[in-house]
Amino acid sequence: MSYDLAETVVRQRTAAALAVHHSPARFVALAVGAASPMADVARDLERQVFESSFGNDAGQMAAEYRRYEDDSLFFIVLDRRTGMPAGAARVIDGGGKTLDDAPRCIDVSLSAIVDLYNLANGRIWDFATLAVLPAYRGGRSGLAVSSLLYRTFLNAGRLAGVRHIVAMLDHRAHRNLKLIGVHFTPMAGSEPFDYLGSPATEALYVPFAELIPSITRQAERLGRITGDFDGEIRGRGVRRLLTRRIAARVAGQIATGDGLDEHITLPGLDRRQLMRRR
Repeated sequence: MSYDLAETVVRQRTAAALAVHHSPARFVALAVGAASPMADVARDLERQVFESSFGNDAGQMAAEYRRYEDDSLFFIVLDRRTGMPAGAARVIDGGGKTLDDAPRCIDVSLSAIVDLYNLANGRIWDFATLAVLPAYRGGRSGLAVSSLLYRTFLNAGRLAGVRHIVAMLDHRAHRNLKLIGVHFTPMAGSEPFDYLGSPATEALYVPFAELIPSITRQAERLGRITGDFDGEIRGRGVRRLLTRRIAARVAGQIATGDGLDEHITLPGLDRRQLMRRR
């Protein structure tokens, strides 16, 4: 396990992964288990983004996630043009870090949270991290990277039979997810709080089964010229209308997999691990 790989190692591992990936597209996505060589590529990218944004260096990342490594699954997007990773996300099977940390942060007991959302029944995934390198934020490339990460998460979650999603997200990540139609509920009605360098983190919950229907509804709402939708779009006039249309297209692709699924594989997951119930 490493959160600080040499660039040459990242390039070698990325090249090996791209060589066996079925899609010739610029951006491809894969899901891998915790022991895969590509998992450390994802960890290294997590560290780069979290260190830049919140000051979480390799030592802090290792300390925060050490006890959850065996239960982690990683989703990673690779850029064939650069031969390097562009973005990564992590889920922790069983509720992980969120259910350990949220009770203290929002002053609500774990048993109360479990009862409120019926977490004792069905598989729980903690949507633990989401990291996209600065060069891939905004523009077409940024949309492709984030869309592939979200769709890979949905594909793997359906295969694994996930029922509950919990998360502790910085408000900016939550804002982006809200715009594509992910309708999180603030856990136990909680307010944002300071957490690991983020001054506005939110403890959140959503049933997995609601994700695709709510993203589909959001795509339909955004696709209209007027009318309400979840989230916010900055700008006015033509710029706002264009942004709305782009968001509608992105949400529609994430919901259906159109133009995305052919660029996603789940090559590094042990099926027994993926199908494990906790």
